Amino acid sequence: MKKNVQRQISEVLYSSELKALGKNDPFPKPDNWKLSPKRVVDFVMGTTLDDGTEIRPKYIGKRSLIELAVATLTTDRALLLTGVPGTAKTWVSEHLAAAISGNSRLLIQGTAGTHEEKLLYGWNYPILLSRGPVREALVPSPVMRGMEGGGIVRIEELTRMPFEIQDALITILSERRLPIPELNEESNALSGFNVIATANDRDKGIHEMSSALKRRFNTVVLPLPDSIEEELRIVTERISPRYKREWKEMIDAEHLREIKKVITIFKELREGQTTDKKIALKKVSSTLSTAEIIGVVDNALSMAIHFNEGELTPEHLASGLQGAIVKDKDSDEVPWREYVEVVMKKREEFNEYYNHLKKETKD
Repeated sequence: MKKNVQRQISEVLYSSELKALGKNDPFPKPDNWKLSPKRVVDFVMGTTLDDGTEIRPKYIGKRSLIELAVATLTTDRALLLTGVPGTAKTWVSEHLAAAISGNSRLLIQGTAGTHEEKLLYGWNYPILLSRGPVREALVPSPVMRGMEGGGIVRIEELTRMPFEIQDALITILSERRLPIPELNEESNALSGFNVIATANDRDKGIHEMSSALKRRFNTVVLPLPDSIEEELRIVTERISPRYKREWKEMIDAEHLREIKKVITIFKELREGQTTDKKIALKKVSSTLSTAEIIGVVDNALSMAIHFNEGELTPEHLASGLQGAIVKDKDSDEVPWREYVEVVMKKREEFNEYYNHLKKETKD
């Protein structure tokens, strides 16, 4: 029985594209890379191959940023993708790893509780107790497996890990080897091994990286979209796969205009002014990223498909706005309410949004 996986990993979801890129790749490849650096960028940014194969864009933004990221990974410096939450850092790191190594699953999720063994190695304690410290008892971390296989390792939210755990990476990134003193040996990195880490500067749990660790990384900042049109492209590309078929059948120019209104609301609150720059606005403390907009649209599509015979309405989109924008009631509610009354109320095209939000408040 075929199982419907909610979210396929990049190398499975885009396997046909990766295969086509591999067949049309006359450019030089670093050792243990599946594709050349140029084709890795083409995979992320999208292109049309000579044989007519369309490669869909995975990241919508400046190509030069992805070129810089890929160029970094051909060197001995690791890559740090940074920016506010929701700027596709994780998305980019997954697709880079899939295109370079064919494996995006060498992943460590950084948290305040991440232990050193997650970065280095651990032990199978039944074997350790019965046979002592032997190689068979050692449990390699994703970093060790990446080193020994010459692959890309992904570390999510690096700055959420305590600095003493972060610094366990220094020897690995500088010496390209991992000492295992219990076995009196070491694990050496093969060509192709490197690390892609992500971090953001809005997380309240941030642990500043040491200067020694920072020097081992080349930092690439992924910005928020420059324009409403660019953000609309991102939103329409990133709609949840479970709604893709229904989305194609139900969406039209009017629906796109409604989604642009949602993007406008987020952009104005994010920038602290209306798009015409005539009204200054209070900013909310929460991060109003594209990811939150995608969540609002996904929720609206679900309501339309399951409760309104597939017809997407402004009310569906409006119903998710407050929950996405007001994350901290004390700091976000006042700016949001002022925006509704000062901006939304005075715009005729936002009447349905305003009326729904006022009704929602009364209820």
